[in-house]
Amino acid sequence: MTLKPLTPVNCASLLQPGCSLLQLDGEVLLFGQKGWPKRSCPTGVFVVRLKRDELKLRPISFSNESCYLPPLRCPAVCRLDPYDGLPESYLIHGGRTPNNEISSSLYLLTVDSRGCNRKLTLRCKEKELVAEVPGARYGHTMSMVQSRGKTACVLFGGRSYMPAGERTTESWNSVVDCPPQVFLFDLEFGCSSAHTLPELSDGQSFHVAIAREDSVYFIGGHSLASDSRPPRLFRLRVELLQGSPLLSCEILDTGLSISSAIVTRTGPAHRYIILGGYQSDSQKRMQCNTVILDEKGIHFEPLEPPNWTQDVIHSRTWFGGSAGEGSVLLGVPTEGRPSQPELHYFYYLSFQSDEKCTEEEGTQTCSQESTDFDDSTPLEDSEELYFGREPHELDSSDGEEGTYNEEDEEDESQTGYWIKCCLSCQVDPNTWEPYYSTELHRPAMIFCSRGEGGHWVHAQCMELSETLLVRLSQGNKRYFCLEHGGLPYQEMTPPRETLPLKRTPLKVKDRKTPLVIKMSPAKKSFFRRLFD
Repeated sequence: MTLKPLTPVNCASLLQPGCSLLQLDGEVLLFGQKGWPKRSCPTGVFVVRLKRDELKLRPISFSNESCYLPPLRCPAVCRLDPYDGLPESYLIHGGRTPNNEISSSLYLLTVDSRGCNRKLTLRCKEKELVAEVPGARYGHTMSMVQSRGKTACVLFGGRSYMPAGERTTESWNSVVDCPPQVFLFDLEFGCSSAHTLPELSDGQSFHVAIAREDSVYFIGGHSLASDSRPPRLFRLRVELLQGSPLLSCEILDTGLSISSAIVTRTGPAHRYIILGGYQSDSQKRMQCNTVILDEKGIHFEPLEPPNWTQDVIHSRTWFGGSAGEGSVLLGVPTEGRPSQPELHYFYYLSFQSDEKCTEEEGTQTCSQESTDFDDSTPLEDSEELYFGREPHELDSSDGEEGTYNEEDEEDESQTGYWIKCCLSCQVDPNTWEPYYSTELHRPAMIFCSRGEGGHWVHAQCMELSETLLVRLSQGNKRYFCLEHGGLPYQEMTPPRETLPLKRTPLKVKDRKTPLVIKMSPAKKSFFRRLFD
């Protein structure tokens, strides 16, 4: 067991409480950055690199057919191991956006391709659910269960805003625990069903959910109604029968009083380690536990915690996620120390043996992976919509290894893309959400050619359809906004008068013509006398 401090390289501000760590195709990915994705990484997903005690982030590109994925905080994240010929993937549901809006969407994140230089490209698709659909929430969990040769997803817990009829001006941003319902849906048809069980009487959030075959165990969690973290432990069993599924719940005694804990798997068997989290609002949980799932049930074993540093011990909050089997990336706030330029300290915690740690560290340090990426072409204003662009062109891999550099970012509040384009502009920079599927990280705009120097106008304010927007972006034409002639139209440039080209007929190939030799009269007389 080792605890090593890490030095973030121009990326400390992106890792904030509520972010998620994913493991796809042998890579550790960061999802849920602080704020909306910026032009250095339009997707908001990064590869986490831990080399020589340094923490670096490298932007990730999405395929052209991917949908927009907002930066969600505290979503329900569930890993899907490869099955039935399907690749490994992640399900992402709910979460909070940087505008404190709560999402109800379900996304499927998979690996699209690996480039010739081992550069990873992801594919993101939004999946639609029908029937009894879970509402918008955050702080909940999703787990995969398998029964009778079928697979389904279990969603439980979470928090959301008060119902629309109960919200007032004072309680507009107040959150409540979601009703203690269990949602079950299949990924093939997208059918969702809600189930109410008598054992689950109170809502809970930020709990731990671990699944094995047809059973899901809910451990701990926080309840807003009682403002407590009781040591709860439920076992939910799901039987996927031919007709409707059968759900049963059992209350167990050996639970943990914990919320917002970090779970990491330690091998192919169902063996996990739980660490971090909170016992109360003002007390962190410094203990660690090993959790084992087998045919008999669930077993908890105490685990010796690492030698926490003083910064970790005296901090009020901490956060992190699993960085692979038996390893954790941990973040601790600097508690407002003026001598520390970064907002957080970061640590790498490994529960593997020292030999494995040394071997893996040497493998990471001596990696043969190529990181010499082609620099993307600088974008002009007319290319802001990214129509027809290749995945490698969406990634700006500046500097060594294409790491993210927050000093390269522009202040978006000072650029023309966030100003009011007209008196009736409906795009608010504080609450803007993508309107067109072609938008990645800021609104699409059209340049109005009328007026002194011209000006930019939001395409959404011009009530353009997406097909029209795509068509307008493909030519070098001049357009006018609503205030200068209605819908955008083309101002034709008069054709230039050009003289017709003089065309000389080409000689017909293989034409047999008599040979004509031009000679002077003196030569002609000479040849006559010669042959006579």
